Amino acid sequence: MRKSIVINADSHETRIAIVEDKDLVELFVERGDRRHSLGDIYKGRVNAVLPGMQAAFVEIGLPKTAFLHASDLADSALNLEDEDLDDNGDLHAPQRGRRGRRAVPKIEDRLEKGQEVLVQVTKESIGTKGPRVTQQLSLPGRYSVLMPGVDHVGVSRRIEDRGERTRLKQIIHELIPGGAGLIVRTAGEGQSAKEFGNDVRYLTQLWEKVERKAASVRAPALVHREMDLATGLVRDIFTEDVDEMVIDDKEVHREVLNYLRAISPGLRERVRLYKGRSPIFDYFGIEAQIEKTFERKVWLKKGGYIVIDHTEALVSIDVNTGRFTGKKDQEETIFKTNLEAAREIARQLRLRDLGGIIVIDFIDMENETNRKTVVDDLRNHLRRDRSRTKAFAVSDLGLVEMTRQRERPSLLHYYSEDCQSCGGLGKVLSLESVLVKLERLLRRVASKGAEKTLVVHLAPDVAVFVLEHNGRRLSEFEKRYQLRVDLKDDPALRRDEIQLVSGKTRKDVTGLYA
Repeated sequence: MRKSIVINADSHETRIAIVEDKDLVELFVERGDRRHSLGDIYKGRVNAVLPGMQAAFVEIGLPKTAFLHASDLADSALNLEDEDLDDNGDLHAPQRGRRGRRAVPKIEDRLEKGQEVLVQVTKESIGTKGPRVTQQLSLPGRYSVLMPGVDHVGVSRRIEDRGERTRLKQIIHELIPGGAGLIVRTAGEGQSAKEFGNDVRYLTQLWEKVERKAASVRAPALVHREMDLATGLVRDIFTEDVDEMVIDDKEVHREVLNYLRAISPGLRERVRLYKGRSPIFDYFGIEAQIEKTFERKVWLKKGGYIVIDHTEALVSIDVNTGRFTGKKDQEETIFKTNLEAAREIARQLRLRDLGGIIVIDFIDMENETNRKTVVDDLRNHLRRDRSRTKAFAVSDLGLVEMTRQRERPSLLHYYSEDCQSCGGLGKVLSLESVLVKLERLLRRVASKGAEKTLVVHLAPDVAVFVLEHNGRRLSEFEKRYQLRVDLKDDPALRRDEIQLVSGKTRKDVTGLYA
């Protein structure tokens, strides 16, 4: 599999695409006015402590107050096991309720209103919710993660070879600084003690800077900002399995080369500056794939398709055979469609950055072996995902339930906003429903007897529907209720909006009858 990283950068927006065999699998976007805060460290002030929720709200200087749960307090991270750690040494998604491994203290015994605390953003603000923060700070390097205040040495779960795990633990045991813990990242597999020594030295110096900054400022204040998008992703994902990195901006290209000179000089030859005339994302066929990312229906190569729907609580994915009829029996057709869908679903989850609870409705299969094969294939492709995922077996209802770690709003939320007409529902009232709504409103006006003539302002398509297709119905209504109605079209109104103006006073009287 050929893997490429393509970076499109300008003064307003930076986009980074990860491409595997010409298929776009991940897209990261950052705009100057909407910079990501994930990983930033703040000196915050506790606004409120809520024992009933075992949580506190912390003012850190962002538009929304941050949420701190008791499981994210500094002394909740003491008895760690490697199973708690993902590729980034993530300590921010505690596995509560697992045989009591973590003794979570009562938050009211640790925090009080007005107290200043050092916290790190682990989940960005999503929708109406503010960012989630933790006191369990971590500073990621190229090969390791430094955890101040934690006495622990660990290795990423993704390094599976026991001999290599033992070798790596021996190396970092010799390097671990006082008063901190270390985790080996996946990129550290096969690296020497010298590389780890340089990495730990850099992280230790960085933490000392954070401590000095925190001691010199008053809350709320930013004390450490994570790397910018391009450099941060170079640190996290530009490893030996990436064949090339192509960048269209000279400044970003220079920054990446300078960073690699310090951490991985051997990879510098894989970085090149794009000099083509056409836009870089057009040249690599990425732009067209991005456009399809926002479509609800995703077609599969053999003719089937999946439908992806977002709700407040979860993401639902439905699988359909579509145009694919197969060559033999129905079970084989369904099995092949589900198998292809499983691979595409794993790609779409990464590409759209979907998180939380995800429910997949595969087409029902009679054969138990086929059901297991589809789920196993889904899990295998999910292993490429850097976010933590967990897929369960097919339920009694024929559904596959899974979770995917959510740290930031999905790509759809980043690029879009709720429709002004439907409020994000994806549906608007039918023309007939609006007509019925209008008749109810006019009946209410007639019952009060205060108006004899009304000017009714409607959206243009509604006005046309009433006048051209239901003119007689409106005339009968006027005659029955002795109310003269003059319809006007108003392009400024949404389909479901109706404005009433008194024919006598020429004033808007909508509020009197709504």
